[in-house]
Amino acid sequence: MIHINEIKFDCRHFRGDIPCKPNKEYNVICPKCNYYDKFDSKILIIKLAAAGDVIRTTPLLYPLKKEYPRSKIYWLTYSTDLLPVSSEVSVDEVLEFNLQNVIYLKEIEFDVIVNLDKDREAVALMNSLKSKKKFGFILNEGVCYPANILAEHKYLTGTFDNISIANKKNYISEIFELCGYEFNGEKYIMELDENHDVNAEINSIKKVIGLNTGCGSRWTSRLWKDDYWIELIKRLVDSGFEVILLGGQQEDKKNKFFADNSKAKYFGFFPIKSFLNLVNKCDLIITQVTMTMHIAIGLNKKLVLMNNIFNPLEFELYGNGEIVQPRKECKCYFRPKCINGEYQCMDFLYPEDIYKAAIKLIGKEG
Repeated sequence: MIHINEIKFDCRHFRGDIPCKPNKEYNVICPKCNYYDKFDSKILIIKLAAAGDVIRTTPLLYPLKKEYPRSKIYWLTYSTDLLPVSSEVSVDEVLEFNLQNVIYLKEIEFDVIVNLDKDREAVALMNSLKSKKKFGFILNEGVCYPANILAEHKYLTGTFDNISIANKKNYISEIFELCGYEFNGEKYIMELDENHDVNAEINSIKKVIGLNTGCGSRWTSRLWKDDYWIELIKRLVDSGFEVILLGGQQEDKKNKFFADNSKAKYFGFFPIKSFLNLVNKCDLIITQVTMTMHIAIGLNKKLVLMNNIFNPLEFELYGNGEIVQPRKECKCYFRPKCINGEYQCMDFLYPEDIYKAAIKLIGKEG
């Protein structure tokens, strides 16, 4: 029996409510434990949603770990399955945003908190948590407000469309700047779980192109016409590529229709960890601005990105992709639904433009 004073409460593995992993797996115990991993600071990242934004926030772990190499990092989010927990640079405590975890976090004294969300619940929580340093956004007079001068640029680009349109910085540069860092090409951190692999009959002898055909029910201003997808599929298949269809439950009916009317393959929709493995089987992804775009970037896939309503400079593709936009100007900047009564700009994003971008990135198959 050990005395409570001998317990290493500053060990990264120690839980307190249940046995720690080294104790459970190797039957070791404080203070004579070779797995003792001391932490000297606590950092909390608040990035709740959207899932794609959670993924593209992961590069921030690099400078945080560089400045605080022995820190214990907590992350509060809705997208718990998308965060790295076993990489060289990873998150120690992934916490789902719920009442239980909010109560828990309020009793911890942090060294750094970074809140990247402007939602009311996020900024209100930021105000109520204890930390020596706070970066990002807080609540002031009932509205979201920059925590300090470092957050002003990101605050303004998200508050006024005309400032957002003129912005020359990508999202990752902005969130690095918000914390006092400089972005130097740090990549997304994404993990695959082979236990959730997808048994898909894909002809991997050919180059595999994944088509993510949807963009959610809210952002209909980004939708591409069905006959454009069919035309693109036929051109890719005729060129010798293996084409698979990607999407969630909302795209299931659409993807079944495409598969029935072309030679593209569709294997259904999957939980997120299985979906990651399916995307990883592709050599190139064609998608609109969606979570799948960020998954493709995180998996270092070639990427053709359809963009019509966002500032194209917002996206960091790491030299691995092409952004293709309609030939005719889109007048619905950052709008979920198109308000242009004259024309739909996505009608002027032609299959041949997407095809040419794909060939540029991946080469001709046959």
